[in-house]
Amino acid sequence: MRQDFAKRSNFGSIQNAPIGSQPETASTHVWRATLSRLSSRSAEASSSEWLQPVTKRLQQTGKFVICIAGMTACGKSTVAKKLAQKYGLKYVSGGSALKELAIRMGYKARERGWWETSDGMKFLERRLRDFRFDKQVDVELLKLAERGNVVLDSWTMPWLFKNGFKIWIEVSPEERTQRLARRDKISLREAEKIIREKDGKTQRIYERLYGFKLGEDFSPFDVVLDTNLLSPNETFETLNLVIDRLVLKKESRLGYKCG
Repeated sequence: MRQDFAKRSNFGSIQNAPIGSQPETASTHVWRATLSRLSSRSAEASSSEWLQPVTKRLQQTGKFVICIAGMTACGKSTVAKKLAQKYGLKYVSGGSALKELAIRMGYKARERGWWETSDGMKFLERRLRDFRFDKQVDVELLKLAERGNVVLDSWTMPWLFKNGFKIWIEVSPEERTQRLARRDKISLREAEKIIREKDGKTQRIYERLYGFKLGEDFSPFDVVLDTNLLSPNETFETLNLVIDRLVLKKESRLGYKCG
């Protein structure tokens, strides 16, 4: 494991302006997929006597917040749901909230993989022209984050919410293309086109709206996890270990407050 140093931005409200108001120094841990004996270490960490009371204490304070982000088809939603179940937290998806808005507007957004369909791309194009949809969702996500005890599967919350433990799932475009092709049973060429188009439009939305560069700026994140060589279960086990060691054990030893 190597450690890069970055700046974390404090962000108190949603604005149409670049982020970066009064940043404070923080460290970002970059984990590569080379951890040996991961399963046994994760199991050992999760069964430690200190884990359950510390988790319970954080839940009682309402300050246990995990933010997870990553580019299209990186597997962030799958691992976010598992982490929410593991730590007894509520799972909230910014993408699902946007889909609910789309459904109310007449889009047929209930199917899995809808964002990658032509209908989903039309809504993405509409969001580029009108930021009201994203701002409305982000206001609600911030309210949930402030209440605590939640895993936020969101592209924006790592920048907009100033507290919590923040994780970026890093996967190469080539690997994400293969994962999307397998998931949606489409050709690699089609998957590559979808990822390129969706990534590009999503990045433009948030750069224009909030001023950050999605997939390029990692300054808000406590951990960047490279999962190119990890299965979904291995990713989950790795993040169990990371959260147990960097959040819960630190809380146990130093009285650190997550959030």
